[in-house]
Amino acid sequence: MHNTKDFLNKQVQIYNQKGFIELDPICIPHLFTKKQDIEIAGLFAAVFAWGQRTTIINKCTDLMDRMDQAPHQFVLQHSAKDLKRLLNFKHRTFNDTDLLYFVSFLNFWYTQNESLETAFSNHLLPKDINIENALNGFRNTFFSLPDVSLRTMKHIASPNQNSACKRLCMYLRWMVRNDNNGVDFGIWKTINPNQLMIPLDLHVQRTAIQLGLLSRTQSDWKAVLELTKNLSKLDKNDPVKYDYALFGLSVMPNFNQA
Repeated sequence: MHNTKDFLNKQVQIYNQKGFIELDPICIPHLFTKKQDIEIAGLFAAVFAWGQRTTIINKCTDLMDRMDQAPHQFVLQHSAKDLKRLLNFKHRTFNDTDLLYFVSFLNFWYTQNESLETAFSNHLLPKDINIENALNGFRNTFFSLPDVSLRTMKHIASPNQNSACKRLCMYLRWMVRNDNNGVDFGIWKTINPNQLMIPLDLHVQRTAIQLGLLSRTQSDWKAVLELTKNLSKLDKNDPVKYDYALFGLSVMPNFNQA
């Protein structure tokens, strides 16, 4: 385990730096400086994070253009005519029906709240050692409006469904982790970095199994718990920092190695 820690810490230094941003969906919220714009752009970028990263980035860019590069203002002040610009939007199984509900919820939330942070953190209990309750609570809150379509509910996962919740775990990593490397934003303060859970996709899972950090082969919440627990042994304060290394070693092993 000690050799694994030294190896992964070196890999974190390679991948957790600004050169990583332009190749990753996190480049979308990095287009903005206003907190609420970062939150909204980040949510869509995370939810769309399925498939080729170039396609994900292109779809996010298209959506931000349709929102006049001001997503917070758009969700609060759009007219019926503005919403027509969202019609025919599609990314894989996410379509304009889903998009219109997302905008409806964001309008509902930001009309009453300054930040999307509390949609997660309100559900945390003082004794919680991780974000499981926050993820479950967010899904319940997000789909609490009466006009929600059943088809839209598949786009927000939760541990209650034994989902790995890769997209939301990644989103929370973006919003919560705070270091000096300029990749994650660290703009949310009511969730601690040591409560974050690893965003588990096939790439992270493959590397983790190879390194002996994960034995479970199903990509589910139990695997997330196992891997995050083992990563906590490497860094109890910031276990999810290893996400970059585990992902990068699988997807772009020669990144910045020259």
